[in-house]
Amino acid sequence: FASYYGDRMVLQKAPAGAVVWGYGELGAAVTMALASDGGTIVMKKTARVKGPSGTWTIVLDPMDQGGPYALTARQGLENVTLQDVYFGDVWLCSGQSNMAMTVLQITNASQELAAAARYPYIRIFAAAPARSSVELEDLERVDLPWSIPTAENLGHGNFTYFSAVCWLLGRFLYEALRYPVGLVEVAWGGTPIEAWSSRRALQLCGLPEHAGRESSFRADLVLCSSSSPGLASSTSLSQHLSGPQTPSVLWNAMIHPLLNMTLRGVAWYQGEANTVLNTDWYNCTFPALIADWRWAFHTGSARQTEPLLPFGFVQLSTYRRQSPDDSFARLRWHQTADLGVVPNARMPGTFMAVAMDLGDERSPYGRRRIPNALLPLPRSIHPRDKQNVARRLLLGARAVVYGEKDLVFQGPFPTRAVLEVSRGLLNVTYSQELLCRHRDTRAFEVCCSGSPRLCQWLPAPMVAVGSHTVTLALAGCGPLVLALRYAWAEWPCSYESCALYNTQGLPAPPFL
Repeated sequence: FASYYGDRMVLQKAPAGAVVWGYGELGAAVTMALASDGGTIVMKKTARVKGPSGTWTIVLDPMDQGGPYALTARQGLENVTLQDVYFGDVWLCSGQSNMAMTVLQITNASQELAAAARYPYIRIFAAAPARSSVELEDLERVDLPWSIPTAENLGHGNFTYFSAVCWLLGRFLYEALRYPVGLVEVAWGGTPIEAWSSRRALQLCGLPEHAGRESSFRADLVLCSSSSPGLASSTSLSQHLSGPQTPSVLWNAMIHPLLNMTLRGVAWYQGEANTVLNTDWYNCTFPALIADWRWAFHTGSARQTEPLLPFGFVQLSTYRRQSPDDSFARLRWHQTADLGVVPNARMPGTFMAVAMDLGDERSPYGRRRIPNALLPLPRSIHPRDKQNVARRLLLGARAVVYGEKDLVFQGPFPTRAVLEVSRGLLNVTYSQELLCRHRDTRAFEVCCSGSPRLCQWLPAPMVAVGSHTVTLALAGCGPLVLALRYAWAEWPCSYESCALYNTQGLPAPPFL
């Protein structure tokens, strides 16, 4: 009954049924009872232990939010009881080091840690980092069993447990929902998406057989792409991947053991590692991971987890100022399956927190040792402002997961562009009312040339900003405009200094 997962857990509430599973003697009957705080049995179920894994599984009847309950599993004269169990919404948080950053490391850490005791109905759990060449049925180790949040377990150390993004999202969700929230952290710094993907998902994208090969990056974009130093290093890196960077090893050891869980949603913060590895495959590998996790959790939970499991993610923040490399910009674009905003046709049921304006040049959490890591993380790649990240994720969750109508949860995005050749202007129309905070002369760039085979990106300064339109000057561009891009840089802007926001303070996302 995997008792080392701990008491004090949150199980998924109605309308889904939570799944409970454990181990026993082959063929034996296991009886499970759910008792209220006063000892009254509110549910009783029986299951047989089946081979070859020697496991039993029981799907609870859907339970309303609340608790506490005691959950007992009995086989013959043996029994295990979990106390202080609540029903609410369960969220899985996964990714690399920006997800693994603890509350101890973020802005206003002391205040955040001091406030932890006010949230006893949020329960937290952290799996220990582990990797495996085969799919495991159970976690090898647990860093933090199911626990009530405290200053100690939210600020245990740097990049250990508990995740600041996960905690803040859970806290904001609890404040909005006013019922229990369970948070499961499964993260490992410096890891590419390939390690978190099943072989099944990778094969859909032509990986891992071609793990070292960059994509052709659609022909129409090749013409307009700047030179990308990161491409050359991708092949050599992938040929020497080991440890937690190896394809599927984290899926096998850290995700596959949890597939029986009934989940309400997933929060994902990953991608920095893929700016130097298979960058231009990410527009396939990320949608493939989402679809595969959805199928696997739906199947593993006896169809209790929704087939369109809500999936929120953080678009990459900043890296280096004045860098000529555009791998971060390309990765941000690929995080949306090259469509710019989510949810979209390729990524339904998803939501995104734009973070390109949350860079933190003075963050002390930069390069650090990771066992067997070949992907060093330079300074400023770990911004400390995780509160705004979580607030933007919350907006997406409220709209996409919890169905709040008329809630603005994403920034303005262009709907059309009209070229005025005679005046040398380009008029870009946006979906929302615009707020121009910074007249950045390099925010917009155009790819212009007399030949489609030659392309040079030139700044297109903003000459006017209306309520829904931006007018760009095309001096020196000539009659042929092949492409337009916005905020296409590793460090596009700093907090509240991006060119365009909406009236709710959400930044316009980058686009190409």
